[in-house]
Amino acid sequence: MGLRDKGRRILLAAAACAAAILLTCTEKEPGLKDAFKNHFLIGVALKTAPSDDQDARTFSIAVEQFNSITPENLLKWDHIHPEPGRFDFGPADRFVKFGKKHGMFIVGHVLVWHNQTPDWVFKNENGDWTDRATLLARMRKHIYTVVGRYRGLIKGWDVVNEFVDEDGRPRETPWFKIIGPDYAEKAFEYAHEADPKAELYYNDFTLYKPAKRAGVVKMAEAILKKGLRLDAIGMQGHYQIDHPAVESVDSSITAFSK
Repeated sequence: MGLRDKGRRILLAAAACAAAILLTCTEKEPGLKDAFKNHFLIGVALKTAPSDDQDARTFSIAVEQFNSITPENLLKWDHIHPEPGRFDFGPADRFVKFGKKHGMFIVGHVLVWHNQTPDWVFKNENGDWTDRATLLARMRKHIYTVVGRYRGLIKGWDVVNEFVDEDGRPRETPWFKIIGPDYAEKAFEYAHEADPKAELYYNDFTLYKPAKRAGVVKMAEAILKKGLRLDAIGMQGHYQIDHPAVESVDSSITAFSK
């Protein structure tokens, strides 16, 4: 073989190799949602709703990798219902429109929580604590209005957040002090009435702890015994490599599944 032919073959081989590398680099990798599509949804929490002044890359990644979205703040009481008789649906509407456009499962967070709930919800016109009947009426109106607006669009709701304290007892929030321990049950009742087809969830943190786990089980049993809908328990957590123990988390999953 002459040097010219040998050089030509080397060049052809190098070109083929370069083409193969280019093809590999441009081949689209499957997203997380695609990798697990036969097993479960992959969700992400987003701070804002898509709009012209937001980072387009954030929402591009959301579409590529996820098939479920949850708003961090847009549906919380202080954002969507900041004053008596006034609801601000604009950002939440855009969020839901984005999820619907891309065929995502949308989770609504959160209907009843002691944080990020304006003081007026719990007070009367004199600034004193309101009564049970008034607060229940406000809760019902809020849930009916918000869930009703997104009926059939938001398929799952975090109905109550952080009802249980670290010792397993109900957390002494304004909801608890004014309404009583059945406020969680009433919230689930109203949410189901507002959208009978939506999944309903309870969410809390440090649920790997035995006392808190037992408290949530007790609460869940009370809800279910009344014939109310409770589809899942969200185990919120800030987990590290060595804490909490996997066995503790697994024990809670087993307890809740029972």
